[in-house]
Amino acid sequence: MLEKNSYKFPKLFNSLKKYGVAFGCVIILLSVIKLFSYSVSDNISDSDYEDYFNASYKVLSVRIPKNLNFAGEKVPVKDFIVREAMEKELIINTYWQSQTLLLHKRANRWFPVIEPILKQNDIPEDFKYIALIESQLTNVVSSQGATGFWQMVEPTATGYGLEITDEVDERYDVVKSTQAACKYFKEAYKLFNNWTLVAASYNRGMGGIQAAMDKQKVTNYYDMLLTEETARYVYRILAMKEIISRPKVYGFILRKKDLYPSISTKKITIDSTISDLAVFSISQKINYKILKTFNPWLRLNSLTNPDKRKYTIEIPKGSINIYDLDGNYDGSNDFSKKDSVNLVIPSEIVKDTVNKENLKQ
Repeated sequence: MLEKNSYKFPKLFNSLKKYGVAFGCVIILLSVIKLFSYSVSDNISDSDYEDYFNASYKVLSVRIPKNLNFAGEKVPVKDFIVREAMEKELIINTYWQSQTLLLHKRANRWFPVIEPILKQNDIPEDFKYIALIESQLTNVVSSQGATGFWQMVEPTATGYGLEITDEVDERYDVVKSTQAACKYFKEAYKLFNNWTLVAASYNRGMGGIQAAMDKQKVTNYYDMLLTEETARYVYRILAMKEIISRPKVYGFILRKKDLYPSISTKKITIDSTISDLAVFSISQKINYKILKTFNPWLRLNSLTNPDKRKYTIEIPKGSINIYDLDGNYDGSNDFSKKDSVNLVIPSEIVKDTVNKENLKQ
């Protein structure tokens, strides 16, 4: 008898297993529905909250690409120190979603400006990520006075041909400062003959990298013991290269309309004095704010230009109303179905709530 029915046990076990999984899914679904039935002001029990949190919230580690490279130079990801340093930067920038989302948006506007200049100077395209990690593609000023997208201090900037006066600071000019950065990269490559070392030297300086190489008897960035900032520097570049170039892999779902578009401009050549930039703005049918937004290198309210130099001022070509309202929030005041908890409310609950309200009346 036992032998006759023994074949039935695996089948019975599989059936029970299937029903058990289905039952578990039902329990989770009921927990989610129960949580959504509360409003923000109601008391949600700890057990309900924990059930929903465990069922819905997931934090995953990141995967390290096998063929990771900077400017075509291979990253030795089998080295555990290298791998863990790379993983650290990928995790930080993947889960710092607000910052990284903004970088995706800005990159769409500014990389098309930077990329052609790098190409014209025979600099690998990967160097555009240096501007991204240095300044987040904004004209910031550091506590040491490093300024602009490429974060140049004054002696370095003037050494590579940028003008810095009370009225003009070309570190704020994205095109001219990128050209100056290319001059640095070319000079550094002549010294190191290695693009990864060139990138590291942008943080530490050519002298600092050369001194570390001489002291430690190594010739590779990944073999050097460096200060924390420089030790992280190339990995930060690589992390942003990975995340910006392959957003979906790292959880960023981006539509074209979510990114900051390029803005068409027209150029005006000036070789004389502008005594009042606000008046000049009005003459160009724009306002002072727009003029300064498109020309942040103009530092004061005037451009005296005693040497009659030629300057190029950019202003928007056409309207600055570049966004349509497609996809915008409609401004509805009906928050009963859109508050921070009830993003999705099962229809059964809505009907039940309506019926209860009718009974009260």
